[in-house]
Amino acid sequence: MKKKAIIKSKNVKRHAPAKAKKKAEKSVAKRKAKVKKAEFHAAGSAKARTQEFKDGALSVYDLQGKSVESLTLDPMFTEQPVNTDVVYQAVLMYQAGQREGTASTKDRGHVRGGGRKPWKQKGTGQARHGSRRSPIWRGGGTTFGPSPRDYSYAIPSQMRRRAVTEGIKDKVLNGKLYLVKNLEISEPKTRLVAGILSTFKLEKPLFMVEQKTKNFVLGSRNIQGVSVKTAEEVNVLDVVAHKECVITKGAYSGLLKRLKS
Repeated sequence: MKKKAIIKSKNVKRHAPAKAKKKAEKSVAKRKAKVKKAEFHAAGSAKARTQEFKDGALSVYDLQGKSVESLTLDPMFTEQPVNTDVVYQAVLMYQAGQREGTASTKDRGHVRGGGRKPWKQKGTGQARHGSRRSPIWRGGGTTFGPSPRDYSYAIPSQMRRRAVTEGIKDKVLNGKLYLVKNLEISEPKTRLVAGILSTFKLEKPLFMVEQKTKNFVLGSRNIQGVSVKTAEEVNVLDVVAHKECVITKGAYSGLLKRLKS
């Protein structure tokens, strides 16, 4: 019995590396298959995009999702790859401006006490101290702690405009930009705006309008993730923070005028 057990254990040791090798080869093959599948889908979506923008045009829809006309996009939104560096710098600037900078601590000049020397300089056998407000004392001030400050800074206006252009371009190239004739609803009802989201299968849209209307603003404010901005006030942070961008025909003209000024 012992001999058989020894032989069996030797066989297991002999075949273990081969099994591990086969397992590793299988995992590599699976990984390669996944990569190929992803490349295939990416190629397919790229092909679809080139077919969609072969004339540099997008369909303009009504609120029922029917195509009513076609609009040729400006080359600034379709040519050249997206400049992510400009987008990054602009987003960083806007996010820095949103920081409150209210963190505050008290240094030795702000804490209570410390008017007199705790004990005489010499003769006590203790360390030399001049104030109870010293940072090394319990109840003393904080060393190099944060204090209220302004984190905001500015980048050139040309760079800010370019960032908006690149953000819109990214939406166009990924098929996340929708052009509509108008965004006017008859009543300030949430269900009417929710119907638009359902028609275009929108998850977290940015609605860009030429001029805000009371009905649309009131109807959209109860839906999480939905924003309404005019072409004059929209910035790159608004664009990249939303999954889709829905622009009215009038807002597109106003945006183009602003970005080319």
